[in-house]
Amino acid sequence: MDTLKRNAWGPAFAALLAATTAGPSLDRDALRRSVAGLPDADVTGALVRVAGSAGHWWGVSGVADAGTGAPVRSDSSFRIGGITRLFTHAVMLQLAGEQRVDLGTPVVRHLPGLLPESHRQVTVGQLLDGTSGLPALPSLTYGDGSNEWFTEHRFDSWSPERIVREALKEQREFTPEAAEPRNGIEDLLAGLVIEEITGRSFAREVRERIARPLGLRCTHVPDADDVTLPEPCSHTYVATGGGLTDVTARSPHAWAAGGMVSTAADLDRFLTALLEGRLLGPAQQELLATHGGLERTVLPDGRELLGATGSGPGFVCGVLAAPDLSRRVAYSLACIRAQGSGEIPCVQGIVEAAFRTG
Repeated sequence: MDTLKRNAWGPAFAALLAATTAGPSLDRDALRRSVAGLPDADVTGALVRVAGSAGHWWGVSGVADAGTGAPVRSDSSFRIGGITRLFTHAVMLQLAGEQRVDLGTPVVRHLPGLLPESHRQVTVGQLLDGTSGLPALPSLTYGDGSNEWFTEHRFDSWSPERIVREALKEQREFTPEAAEPRNGIEDLLAGLVIEEITGRSFAREVRERIARPLGLRCTHVPDADDVTLPEPCSHTYVATGGGLTDVTARSPHAWAAGGMVSTAADLDRFLTALLEGRLLGPAQQELLATHGGLERTVLPDGRELLGATGSGPGFVCGVLAAPDLSRRVAYSLACIRAQGSGEIPCVQGIVEAAFRTG
């Protein structure tokens, strides 16, 4: 899959969303093959939900608990990593629609003292469209990048303010208005701006503005000291010292950048509402392509999908949809090795099977 995190779709975007038609049937055999044979050397368990005009398909494979052999459940909760940014950006765009924030306003006006003078011109809008030039997450949060480091430090917690300050200490040459990959710092700052504007917690804003109105009963922003994952869930593991270490419990310090918890059904409902325009006013819906945190995935046959992906030590997940919402997929995998290795073929197989026709 070729994932591009900068998007520009133009006026045809709204028309595509309104043009949902009954599509070809699901290739259920291909879907079953995409999650067959688990657990293996890379993935312990998988959960897949496909929905759309051709019907629904649920697939589970592997084990939810390597110790007991308990199977994966279709209603399992999981950490959604970078998919969190879709919620963060949606809340900020709602506030813009209410004229409570101007996207052209410098961030320092809302968060004085957090950004240095060299970053005084970074705007709220640049946090959303990925052109702030701010640095990536600091080594404070990932150490040497090894599974061993993460296992030892998985309960460590840092405030978003500290993470931002540490990142700025490691700042490479600043390139304002340069489009760069999403780095987490922008979304942490967006969460802080949301709290400053509303006077309420980011978790409450997500709950009151998105989760409760859409009936997302299994979606929430964990408290800073909540290391648990609600049951039912699939355990996540990383390979350390020749064995597997259970890292299901961990700090949710990624917060507005990647700390949320949800389910496949909730993510599908949320992405559908977002793309249908049920969360944003018309002017903000026009900004969704550039400021909504959406990713564009291109299938081998050239078709484009919209949505977001997330990952962390021991897991990868995603929620993707055809622009007209006629076919959608949400998935979560518990993967053993370092991210970006053995789970990639499995993810590719799931996504390609989900959008294949039978």
